[in-house]
Order: sequence, then structure tokens, then C-alpha cells
Amino acid sequence: MFDNFWFHVEYGMNHVLDINGYDHVLFLIVLAVPYLFKDWKRVLLLVTVFTLGHTLSLILAAYNVVSVNGELVEFLIPITILIVALFNVFTAGKGAQKEKVGVLFFSTLFFGLVHGLGFAREFRMLVGQSDNKFITLLEFALGIELAQIIIVFVVLFLGYIIQTVFRFSKRDWVMVLSAIVVGLVIPMIIGSDFLA
Repeated sequence: MFDNFWFHVEYGMNHVLDINGYDHVLFLIVLAVPYLFKDWKRVLLLVTVFTLGHTLSLILAAYNVVSVNGELVEFLIPITILIVALFNVFTAGKGAQKEKVGVLFFSTLFFGLVHGLGFAREFRMLVGQSDNKFITLLEFALGIELAQIIIVFVVLFLGYIIQTVFRFSKRDWVMVLSAIVVGLVIPMIIGSDFLA
């Protein structure tokens, strides 16, 4: 029982931390980079909202409520990352993350739904004909949440070091990191099978 629990939690963590599927990490970087440690409650809430969206689409897929074009989803995932990264570039240093909480939360929830759909096929294979899909889903979601918290902590910690030790301005840190992410996702969008 515990072995199963830990397997699913670990599976969720590996899903986020998978070096070959680094789109999840890129999204978390651009989501967290505008914030400081003192904003940890807001960041944690955003991460949890993302996990909720991700889990909701997995529930819908596991119970065959939705079925979407995999190529379209794989195209939309880097688009969502690009949108948040560009938002950061254009609003860096303007405190935009403090305002429009609703817009940020709803877009994060939507992006969570999109990212979850991207993993739906693999997740369906994991749960198969299991009787307790929902329990598996919760254990998997816990793994995702834990891995996301680790990544966000690393981003906030690096931001702290860069801004205090190396005296980077917050604006420059947000712009540089977001611009790097833009540079990484554009080839993902161009190389998408959806556009082929």
C-alpha cells in the first residue's frame, strides 16, 4: 500500500523534474521569477492553482470525459509559457504581479489544464483499468505539488542570491530569466508537429 503511494508520488515528482520534458520547469520559472521570498504565500497559491488545473484535466481524461488532439496540446504548452514569459518581460519592475490577481490565477488555472491534457495519455496508461483512479490521481498530484514547490523555492533562492549578492536589480533579473525562457520555447513552438 505504502509502496504504491510512494510510487505515484515519485511518478508525479519525476513528471515535473524530467529533464526531457522541461516545459513544466520553464513554466514554473516564469511563474515564480517576478516574486521574492516575502511573496511565498502568493507563489504557493499560484503553484497550487496550477496543480489543481493539471489534476482536473487528468481527472477528465482518466474518466474519458475529454479527449483532445495531442499535437494541439503539445503546441499550446509552449505558447502558455511564452505568454507568461512575455508578460514578465513587458511588466518587469512595474509591480503588475501585485495587481489583477484574478487574471493571473485564472490564466494559471487554464495553463494547468492545458499542461495536464499534455500528460493525459501517459496518465491513462498509468492508471489503466484501476479501481482507485482517484486515489492514484491524488498521490500523483501530491508528487507534482512537491516537485513544483522545490523548483519555485530554487527560483526564489536564486533570485535572492542574484539580487542581494550580485546586486542585480529585480527588473533585470526578471527580464533576463524570462528572455532566456522565451529563447527556449520559440524553437519548441516552431518545431511543433501541430504546425508541420
